[in-house]
Amino acid sequence: MNDSQYNLIAEDLLLAVEEAIENCEVDIDYEGVGGLLTLTFKNTTKIIINKQAPLHEIWVATKFNGHHFSYSDSDNIWVDKRGGDEFWQFLSAAVSKQAEAEINLSAE
Repeated sequence: MNDSQYNLIAEDLLLAVEEAIENCEVDIDYEGVGGLLTLTFKNTTKIIINKQAPLHEIWVATKFNGHHFSYSDSDNIWVDKRGGDEFWQFLSAAVSKQAEAEINLSAE
């Protein structure tokens, strides 16, 4: 994947996360600026999702840990380099934990 392809795919992912947060039933504030998306929960904890363009990765920092996701061209998904989790499954679990409510996020 070249830099242009990465930027398009990564920006699409960040926009999809914003839409998913907007459409979920839980009040979560979000702010996206320049490849960085910050989710803020009522308990003041945050999840930060940001592009790492030089590495062609997406990094996610939660209250509990950080994860690096790389894009799998063959599967068209972002995969956690540490645990192998798919991005949306991981993000749903992390958001649920920090929001203290069951939340299922997806790109649809």
